[in-house]
Amino acid sequence: MRLVRLGAEPTQVGTDIRAAISAWGVGGSVLGGVAVFGCRPPGSPRPLDAVIVLPRGVIVVLGIDLPEPALKVDAPLQTPWTIDGWPLVRTEGAVNPGLEGLESAAALARSLQSRGLEPLPVAAIVVVGPYAGQVTQPTTDLHRGVRVVSPNTTTILAAARELATYERPCPIEPVQRLLRVLDEECELSVAELADEGFPESDGTDLATVDTMLIPKYTEKSADRLPLSRVSSSLSRFSPRTKLIAAVAALVLICGVVGVWLTLDRPAASPPPRAAPIQRVDGVEFVQQVTTRETDCARHSFGDVQRWFEQRPCRSLTRAVFEAQVSGRPAAVSVAIVELPDQQAASELRVVADSVGTGGVTDLVTEGLGWPGGPDGFDNAAQAVQQDGNQVRIVQTVWRQRASTPEDVGLRALAERGLRLTPQP
Repeated sequence: MRLVRLGAEPTQVGTDIRAAISAWGVGGSVLGGVAVFGCRPPGSPRPLDAVIVLPRGVIVVLGIDLPEPALKVDAPLQTPWTIDGWPLVRTEGAVNPGLEGLESAAALARSLQSRGLEPLPVAAIVVVGPYAGQVTQPTTDLHRGVRVVSPNTTTILAAARELATYERPCPIEPVQRLLRVLDEECELSVAELADEGFPESDGTDLATVDTMLIPKYTEKSADRLPLSRVSSSLSRFSPRTKLIAAVAALVLICGVVGVWLTLDRPAASPPPRAAPIQRVDGVEFVQQVTTRETDCARHSFGDVQRWFEQRPCRSLTRAVFEAQVSGRPAAVSVAIVELPDQQAASELRVVADSVGTGGVTDLVTEGLGWPGGPDGFDNAAQAVQQDGNQVRIVQTVWRQRASTPEDVGLRALAERGLRLTPQP
């Protein structure tokens, strides 16, 4: 980790943050990347204790000074925090520091996008100190791209590894431009960034590609004898031999033409249609199967099915995608339910988002998977979202390893899946 200090830490716990990150050491043996301390990117609502630029993501780090050391910190994103059972009272700023982290991350992301930089995901780590024995976040908040941790090397490192999940490392040239967004005088050489795990280019090196040259077919092939040589060769045979050879050749040609004319050749089939591909936050989703129906009760189970039996839907669109998360293959099931009105959609969202209430049957369970795809979506992570009179239900599983609903990587993938649009 390369360290760049632009200014003083804006918080007291900022000293602990810098010490914890400094312990990772220079180079990519632990994590790599660049940590910029004491900066305030354009549009940021407050000065940041650090911005960590990693090959696969950018993380803003905010320090929060507690009145005194705490044994337990409850850190939800929707309500005020509690410190050892007492509410954390704030006279200014967001409802809680976690929301400030999200706002800071969103502000930096907008600054990078406005400058046409590589769309690296920007996440946030909120560090509470001087000491926090136990920090608790609701499971539903973990996939929103923010971690609340205590100020030590292990917790900050673990959070950074969970949040830096871009599909490929960002090249050196965009990283240099990104660092200049943080500060115009923040310059690191190509060699320094290469030592921290940033590649010089993300393009394919054609010099290393194994290729095979296929010769072009022409009427005048190089291996065909010249006409003069053919004539001279034929002149050595007697007229009777020439006649027999000519008749044999004619019979052979007629036979080949006759067989060719009687063949019932099928019409050439069109080339296979390429699978639709969508990208969300740098993750590529390849659509495998999709269907559209109007009978939602038939394609659901549990309490959700009973709900549909009383309130029919207008349409149900389902699809299954494959994706790669940090080199690990995953499958994503998307179901979009269109209902008559917004009130019905709100009711369905509550039912579908509750544990043990059933759900919409995925296409793999109905036998519409693909070769090498998942066996099913058991123990999947789930995300549910309402948009007007539509409800989206997304499930994600690993394809070659066990899955759990609490898996942070799967929950983040499900959150991205809410922005997918199945193609017919």
